[in-house]
Amino acid sequence: MALDQIRAELSRVAASLGAPGDVEVLLETPRDRTHGDVATNLALTLARVLKASPRKIAEQIVAALRFPPGIVESVEIAGPGFINFRLTADQLANLLEKILSAGQFYGRALAAKPLRVNVEFVSANPTGPLHVAHGRGAAIGDCVSTLLASQGHTVQREFYVNDAGVQILRLERSLWARVQQACGRDVPVPEDGYHGDYLIELARLLLLEKGSAFADQPESLGSGEAGKWAVATMLKEQKDDLARFGVTFDVFYEESRLHRERRIDATLHRLEQRGKLKTEAGALWLRSTEFGDDKDRVLKKSDGDYTYFTPDIAYHEDKAERGFERAIDVWGADHHGYVPRMSAAMQALGHGTDFFEALIVQMVSVRRDGEEVKMSKRSGEFITLRELIDEVGPDAARYFFLMRRADTPFVFDIDLALKKTDENPVFYVQMAHARMAGIFRNLAAAGGDPLKVSAAGVDAAVLNDPSEPALLKVLSRFPDTVRRAAEALEPQRITGFAEELAQAAHHWYHQCRVLGEPPEIERARLVLARATQIVLANALALLGVRAPERM
Repeated sequence: MALDQIRAELSRVAASLGAPGDVEVLLETPRDRTHGDVATNLALTLARVLKASPRKIAEQIVAALRFPPGIVESVEIAGPGFINFRLTADQLANLLEKILSAGQFYGRALAAKPLRVNVEFVSANPTGPLHVAHGRGAAIGDCVSTLLASQGHTVQREFYVNDAGVQILRLERSLWARVQQACGRDVPVPEDGYHGDYLIELARLLLLEKGSAFADQPESLGSGEAGKWAVATMLKEQKDDLARFGVTFDVFYEESRLHRERRIDATLHRLEQRGKLKTEAGALWLRSTEFGDDKDRVLKKSDGDYTYFTPDIAYHEDKAERGFERAIDVWGADHHGYVPRMSAAMQALGHGTDFFEALIVQMVSVRRDGEEVKMSKRSGEFITLRELIDEVGPDAARYFFLMRRADTPFVFDIDLALKKTDENPVFYVQMAHARMAGIFRNLAAAGGDPLKVSAAGVDAAVLNDPSEPALLKVLSRFPDTVRRAAEALEPQRITGFAEELAQAAHHWYHQCRVLGEPPEIERARLVLARATQIVLANALALLGVRAPERM
């Protein structure tokens, strides 16, 4: 691809000028399209390293560039040192053939060093229904996994089931109280328990399954059994909701497994062997300040109980033992301060700083009719993911969750998500795909064969309406956009690209007639329509959103 060749040549020239080997060459589309098809700020990046003005470095770079014929039409220096490139018409013509040939694989690549990657996300406590913030984490984690896989990495999607600990004890006591209430007994839900109405329904279902005599046994027996039943029931409900959302996992890893297999003790032993533990005031501490944490962390309290941090360390160490070379966690906003301590723990165990990475997903608020929706009919506390999917559908929910950076708060506008107009970004992108598909339905209705549309021998020079090279240039950037989104773990780059491509596609659709034009023009435009349809579908597939052929 032309962009790969431009990037490779820029890297070669930068190295020849004395730039470090790990310098990143960024290619962007100029905001002002009259400046060219693609631009780089490489000269500005190198100015400090090479101790020269960006403009002078840009001149040196341009003088040293060497491209094979048919790649770059012209190179210009703009502003303080930006370098702008214009692609040749031949390069744009070759693009159409590459897109049609690659089909659903256009945009995929093979990373220089493919890795085994574990992406852990959602990992909600099995104590209640999933809420909208879980939905945002699910969409981001799933899309990040897809992006990494598109670049040749082997990815495992994992859900960590917190089926041990204080939250399970609270669930047991809360559900037992609801069971007693269902039998007409005045037993309050513990103040620190779970008060959502979903537990009333769970109690009803539990008694229906086990019989009313279940409530007559001692609490010491009944609450534990009720808790186990509730964990299994809630986990199944969470899986069902996620499946409706288009999210499935390869592994559900239970916290209780760490205890059964004594992995926590093994991890503590490993840390002790590495000299990373200390004992103070009868408690066992991790020397996490040696690795950038703001204070050392207690792993085992003076009463012998583990802190909640200790099983998490063992769990992440188990990921390494299972052969993963990179562990990416998608965590909620309340885990922000947890990142440096987990990073320190992994380094204490001998893993490099690139083994563990956390994406922090900020909170979601829901708005309807211009007002924030604060209460759920079911949970009594928060809007559930199921309620959101029921109202706007999985496509809109996923797309909206992926439109913004994970680390920024997000307001989910239900009214906008329900609109069937260009204001709704997911509708706008899906409509662009449907319009391209409609061209081929019309071709078939006119007696043509959509399956015989081929880019071989197409003369791209006839695509001379201004909207056509503009559309081609957006299409050409898709592989680079996917690569960068995967490297940065930023799905919003794909939604941004999809909307830009949809805008170019809609504009072309209104500007140019396809069928009924002279044969060379009709053929070239059919190929352009097919290429646009493919890239729109591929972008939506990365997002986990349908590419409908009719709207």
